[in-house]
Amino acid sequence: FTSVRLSNLKRHLKTHSDEKCYVCHLCPKAFRTATLLHNHVNTHTGTKPYKCSECDTAFVTKGELSRHRRYKHTLEKPFKCTICEYCSVEASKMRRHVRSHTGERPYPCGLCSYASKDAYKLKRHMLTHTGEKHYECCVCQARFTQSGSMKIHMLQKHGENVPKHQCPHCSTFVSRKSDLDVHLRNLHSYVEEELKCSDCEAVFHERYTFLQHKKTHRGGKRFKCAQCSYTCSQ
Repeated sequence: FTSVRLSNLKRHLKTHSDEKCYVCHLCPKAFRTATLLHNHVNTHTGTKPYKCSECDTAFVTKGELSRHRRYKHTLEKPFKCTICEYCSVEASKMRRHVRSHTGERPYPCGLCSYASKDAYKLKRHMLTHTGEKHYECCVCQARFTQSGSMKIHMLQKHGENVPKHQCPHCSTFVSRKSDLDVHLRNLHSYVEEELKCSDCEAVFHERYTFLQHKKTHRGGKRFKCAQCSYTCSQ
């Protein structure tokens, strides 16, 4: 990290410190910076000072407003991978994605050999050790350690009781309208930047058609070892 301003450097250095001297007066939580504390207190009071100029939605933090505008209005994805065509709305998602290239897994489990690319997956993995089941089926009250397992259960066991939304562009079914909106935005919306196939000269402006095209190249073993006759597809 580098900065031309000393204040930015001091603020950045706090991200490496465990010291949390800003304590909430409404609960036991503490924070590294006054800004984080201020945003947290807003969650207690219900104050949402950051209002979207294009709709009636308001948010606790400026970051939440920025994410909302990118997801709902501008569809901008400013964080671009330097290795592949992936781009993201959020910097945190880009950091996780880059680890899929580097193989880095900075979140190890303290009880087994498992290590994760992000903290959320490690937290989900830890449930396999504790046996906690936080997710309950609203139809039969069966409990699950992961939300994905519960969704699969509901679709398989209680399909007639779960609303199903089909994508108008492909065969995908989802149980929530919000999930369909995300699917449409991520796969079927127009992408201004060209998505270029690495195996041929084809170019696309929709991620779904790009991914479908990439499947036509599967099976080819493009990568050859320089020391022997071994070849592979990845």
